[in-house]
Amino acid sequence: MTVAKQKVLIVGGGVIGCMTAWFLHRLGAEPIIVERGRVGQEASWAGAGILCPIQPWLYPDSFTRLIEHSLNMFETVQADIENLSGISTQWLKSGLLIPSFGDDEDVSKAMAWSKKFDWSFQHLNAEEAQQDTPLLSKNVQDALLWPDIAQVRNPRLLQALQQIMKQLSIPQLENSEVDTLLTKNNKVSGVALKGGERLDADAVLLAAGSWSGDLAKQWGIRLDVQPVKGQIALLKTKPKRLTRIVKHHSAYFVPRSDGRILVGASMELAGFERGTTTHEIEKLLQAVEYLMPDLKDAEIEHQWMGFRPGSPDGMPYLGPVKSVSGLWVSSGHYRNGVALAPLSADLMSRWIVGEKPCLSDIDLNHFAIERQTHDLSVGYPCIDRV
Repeated sequence: MTVAKQKVLIVGGGVIGCMTAWFLHRLGAEPIIVERGRVGQEASWAGAGILCPIQPWLYPDSFTRLIEHSLNMFETVQADIENLSGISTQWLKSGLLIPSFGDDEDVSKAMAWSKKFDWSFQHLNAEEAQQDTPLLSKNVQDALLWPDIAQVRNPRLLQALQQIMKQLSIPQLENSEVDTLLTKNNKVSGVALKGGERLDADAVLLAAGSWSGDLAKQWGIRLDVQPVKGQIALLKTKPKRLTRIVKHHSAYFVPRSDGRILVGASMELAGFERGTTTHEIEKLLQAVEYLMPDLKDAEIEHQWMGFRPGSPDGMPYLGPVKSVSGLWVSSGHYRNGVALAPLSADLMSRWIVGEKPCLSDIDLNHFAIERQTHDLSVGYPCIDRV
């Protein structure tokens, strides 16, 4: 007797949705991507591709364990992606430097966190920091180096995932905005699109990034996800002028292999207001002059923006919606979407097809949809920080 494949509709075609579709297909399910715009053109495309937890000392230990699991998967996953798609993601182990200019405590906090979780690091004095990264301002006092941190080019990663889905004949329904969640006897039976078309499904995964909160509300579910706008500038420089990722609370710098340097990113609660603004780009350029003054005259080749799916406590929502059988959520990844993509895809795909999560060192209740997010010390109050 042939067992019918489980049909899973994934609402959202970002890196989380696309990678989960691929993983579901590997487990024998029948995934379908339903995307309101174009696949891979929102936050997943706009981000910096830093494969590192952003200020992890602000979060519970479960968050660190979650992202550690994901980062441990990344090198193998991206190699599989490149082999299957034939597209380079430009994965690069460039290391990440956190400099201090006497105006913050990030170095001491990062050092304490690194020791607690046995992360490889080096504590550099001012002279060592400038030797490692000569572009740094001479006002640098010390720095912490994570030598094993890598990066990917987000657009290439999304392009490669799309190619894999085409090869596997995984449907990608673009310009298809989901409207209504369809249920029967309190169990998911599919969705209706705006315009009336109905799509049947055994399960629905809500992975619509910054749009997840409004869609969940429309379905009668509370999900505290909203857009946190980020603006980014791309500087044109010579190759190898900067070789480290540099992360300061006022800006981050991500060097690409072609010599370009991505500088980001603003943090704004501006709803879905699109476009870059002179004010926020000027703030990034002021940070360039403060942190790396030799780059102040570099040509701005391009500037863009994206909407991070923020949650009040800065952590993702992962798991089932208990009130509706067959409805799942993977959203609210905030500043860590690309870094958390492999673990999120693996966890959610296995969970959806009926495998019990086996992450013994992680309390998944910290990521539950129904969790209380009244402690806002990590998320929105830090909106003026990168």
